[in-house]
Amino acid sequence: VGEEVLLKCSFRSSVPITESLTVDWTYRPLAGGRMETIFHYQSVAYPATVGKFKDRVSWVGNVASGDASIAIQSPVMSDNGTFICTVKNPPDV
Repeated sequence: VGEEVLLKCSFRSSVPITESLTVDWTYRPLAGGRMETIFHYQSVAYPATVGKFKDRVSWVGNVASGDASIAIQSPVMSDNGTFICTVKNPPDV
């Protein structure tokens, strides 16, 4: 609680990385409920502009080296839940 947390995500692709590559991070609260997109990346980072993670998620990845990690600033216990990283590099998923 209170310290920056790193959410690691690594990937491999059988095709070269292009600007079509996308990374999506979604979150579901521990108690259940709807999934929420908290971060999107396609050539540049698009952190969430609404929701509980607004202004708290930053891109720390490097897609050229297969890293799609993010960091969350000032985490609180209510942030506990399931975080899912999805990487698509057409035609590879």
